[in-house]
Amino acid sequence: MFRFFPTNYVWDLSINLALEMGAKIGEVQEMCGPLKEFADKPDAAASIAFRESWSKMANKLCGLAEEDEALGRLYSAGDKYNRAAIYYLTAERLQGIHSDGRAALYDRFQTTFHRGLQLSGEACQRVEIPYEGKHLSALFVPADNATGPMPVLVQVNGLDSTKEMKYRVGLPKWLAQRGIASLIVDQPGTGEAIRLQGFHAVYNAEVWASKVVDYLETRDDIDPTRIGCEGVSLGGYYCPRAVAFEPRFACGVVWGANHDWRDVQKKRLEKEGSFPVPHYWEHVQWVWGAKDRDEFFKIAENVHLDGVVEKIKVPFLVTHGSKDSQIPLHWAERTYEQLVNSPKRELKIFTEREGGVQHSSFDNSANAGTYIADWVAENLGGRTKA
Repeated sequence: MFRFFPTNYVWDLSINLALEMGAKIGEVQEMCGPLKEFADKPDAAASIAFRESWSKMANKLCGLAEEDEALGRLYSAGDKYNRAAIYYLTAERLQGIHSDGRAALYDRFQTTFHRGLQLSGEACQRVEIPYEGKHLSALFVPADNATGPMPVLVQVNGLDSTKEMKYRVGLPKWLAQRGIASLIVDQPGTGEAIRLQGFHAVYNAEVWASKVVDYLETRDDIDPTRIGCEGVSLGGYYCPRAVAFEPRFACGVVWGANHDWRDVQKKRLEKEGSFPVPHYWEHVQWVWGAKDRDEFFKIAENVHLDGVVEKIKVPFLVTHGSKDSQIPLHWAERTYEQLVNSPKRELKIFTEREGGVQHSSFDNSANAGTYIADWVAENLGGRTKA
């Protein structure tokens, strides 16, 4: 794990995620150099300083991109907008839910992200999935060189990630190369779903996951018999739950297991384990729609996979980093042990030899991500070579 702020895990987690999405180390240095004096200050003041520094770089890149556009250099402009969007999103993710300017920053991120996609010519389309009278938003990425209905992997967020983060880290690209399409979803409690639609997280993930499958079955470019599901971090709970209760999923993958999230919360209350974001308790109450911490813990009692994983009857891959600072390794082992009815279960622990040892391999996603992509290709009828 790259450590710029040795005493601030949350900031270093954000930096690592940004680098995995495509940040440039020189720009990271320029953004983070002035922040060293804030690294150990209270969350609110530190988060604002972080936001200002990262937004300043994003603003600069947008200005440079506009100059490229004026010259007709649209690929170059798209590349700069893409990085600017990474920096806007990284800054927004660290803000408290009531932080002044957070909504405007998220809006700026969305506009910049989609402008970058457009000018770069990337094969990535925003789609909307009907849900409870509104919609869930998602990014659809087709398989490369598809000649018929494609297999697809539905990808869901963790506690505080977004569909754009998952897209930029690279799994959709690796899947497309292997003949697998991607649908990356902002499920309830994440991304647009909570920020713009007001959908809080629910423990019974199959409720929204079934609507996602319903949507995919309306597309004539998707093979409805080859729909898989993957979840990262807290998605390591959502995904197994969805696959267990939605029989149309043909396989499942967790990138960072999360077998008993209720226990993880109890341990965090006792100061065990690292927090993924500042203002953590405020954040989880917002995500789950709890009015206070007591109500949140009542909700969290449902967020576990005991008695659930046993219902999975399709191939399933459990992955975990050997040095995960947030979720202990034994929860990955528990998920694997309870996959007793899966016809093809696998537990893959990423070690220092291949990298990706931290939570959901945010420290080095390449080898872990391509391992997952190969497994999905093998189980959904894709390809693992040209």
